[in-house]
Amino acid sequence: MVIDTNVPVVANGMHVPAALDCVQACVQALSAARETLVFIDDGFRVLNEYRRHLSHAGQPGLGDAFFKWLWDNQANVEHCRQVRITSLPGSDTDFAEFPDDPELATFDPSDRKFVAIALASGLNPPILNASDTDWNEFHDPLSRYVTVQFLCPSLMPS
Repeated sequence: MVIDTNVPVVANGMHVPAALDCVQACVQALSAARETLVFIDDGFRVLNEYRRHLSHAGQPGLGDAFFKWLWDNQANVEHCRQVRITSLPGSDTDFAEFPDDPELATFDPSDRKFVAIALASGLNPPILNASDTDWNEFHDPLSRYVTVQFLCPSLMPS
């Protein structure tokens, strides 16, 4: 699976609108992630983003603990796969692997890496989202390329 940064942040209880059931869904998803493959990029884009929002020490929250586990296991191919994604010239947020689709032209540039990772993996892992409404707003065009799993549907606008 590919895990948007908002999932461990919500698991830490750091997203105020997230109800307890949402926090629990994120905690359960991160626990399950330890039993499957987590896909990240080989250029540290995901890990660096996690580092900006989570504690590398693995505390005090369960999202922090997941980040420490992922950091410690990033080279362990039984738990983690580092996928090569290709930045387009002059951009840190546009990738050759991201779909060239006019309906995705305004999709959040900071989330494009997650789509690129899922596609570059060749294994169609789900992308987990907890609280980012862009994933919901672009669900129809994204669904042509990737599977997005919404852990907190109550946070998505109708």
